[in-house]
Amino acid sequence: MSNSFFRFKQFTIEQSECAMKVTTDACILGAWTPVLPDVKRILDIGAGTGLLSLMLAQRNDQVFIDSVELDHNAALQAQANFSASPWSSRLSLIEADIRGYNADCKYDMIITNPPFFNNSLLSDKADKNLARHTISLAFTDLLTAIGNDLKDDGYAAILLPYAGYLVLQSLLKDSIWQEKERLEIRHTAQSKINRVVVIISKIPAVNIIEHALVIKATDNAYTPEFIELLQPFYLYL
Repeated sequence: MSNSFFRFKQFTIEQSECAMKVTTDACILGAWTPVLPDVKRILDIGAGTGLLSLMLAQRNDQVFIDSVELDHNAALQAQANFSASPWSSRLSLIEADIRGYNADCKYDMIITNPPFFNNSLLSDKADKNLARHTISLAFTDLLTAIGNDLKDDGYAAILLPYAGYLVLQSLLKDSIWQEKERLEIRHTAQSKINRVVVIISKIPAVNIIEHALVIKATDNAYTPEFIELLQPFYLYL
């Protein structure tokens, strides 16, 4: 059974009411995603526990973050996590379906850990299905939402399993979007790519910048690269 909370160095995530708990992959997304100097307004699509918004708020004291969450219980818990954090004045929670969200501004950056198990079996729990499966947000809907809410010179960071990344990559070929950068994540050096963080933008890319991260070494200890990335957040690193 998952813990009802996850304590980081500067904030705590209460997660008992959220279908999707804190994961290593989401922590990597929040710690690695570039926040460029001109980024002032960020949109978090699918706030869940509020983890990504809190990590970005810790990383940069100049950004204001709007977090949209469809599930009522998750929205309440994310709001409570925001209120208990040192950055509550820069974090806003909106309970809404991103497909119908009408922002009062365009964002410099969007970050999302979307539902992506579009070919896997459904759970008997409706909230978990909404959080984990594309029944609630297909890739085409996600790209439309990003296009509606992102500045023309902005960028979006998306966390996907490798198979989902390949699906998204094929969709990008016939769209206005360009892949700019990606991080390929492996559990060990011998493992297949498990997750990908992909950065997309409307601005054409001459070359895609490629990065790689291995989480565990052969002795099952965290790699130095993982420790360096997550040390500002994890209590015991």
